[in-house]
Amino acid sequence: MKKYLPILKNCPFFQGITEDKILSILHCVDARLISKKSGEYVLRFGDSTSEMGLVLTGSVLVIQEDLWGHRNIMSKIGPGDFFAEPYAAIPGSILNISAAASKNCEILMLNIHRLLTVCPTVCQHHNRLIRNLVFVLAQKVMQFNEKITHMSKRSTREKLLSYLSSEALRQGKRSFDIPYDRQQLADYLCVERAAMSTELSKLQKDGLLVTNRNHFELISISTLEI
Repeated sequence: MKKYLPILKNCPFFQGITEDKILSILHCVDARLISKKSGEYVLRFGDSTSEMGLVLTGSVLVIQEDLWGHRNIMSKIGPGDFFAEPYAAIPGSILNISAAASKNCEILMLNIHRLLTVCPTVCQHHNRLIRNLVFVLAQKVMQFNEKITHMSKRSTREKLLSYLSSEALRQGKRSFDIPYDRQQLADYLCVERAAMSTELSKLQKDGLLVTNRNHFELISISTLEI
């Protein structure tokens, strides 16, 4: 676990905790390391879990799927980020999402019930861990609220502009990369890829943006201040 300490130290969940204590906490919460190849599932719809996942390398897509194979990407989780925290925190809750590796990845699975039970080996950091967990959960709520904002727009064009404006503001610049490829972006915004590609072409012709693969440069959106 020591080789992952640089990632763990920068994770909000372990903020303010020393390396020695992090290693002690990992033992306390029954941390286990798993590896998944691109496309493999970590968790599936209908499962229950007492563990939340912390991505160490690679990336994980949190998705909703139906019986016809339609995907709704909820989020993309990179190194240092968590997934499945709310489900792990509620005993017996059933997943209405799946988590699948977007790239070959290594994931640390943490037993959240061990965290929520007072443990003498980490008692001096227990309150901080709880506060950090609340912060992580609050961030996730904000991310989902942002997705709802994009999806609530009526047209594919409005959804694209909403997402790209938000991403530019988040990164603090007009020229930026997004974490999704074109199909993933379509799945995230819940639009057809062909329709989205058509709108992106129109937006370029209208002089609003320039794009190449997952790189975007916003040209003239009057409401965007960076």
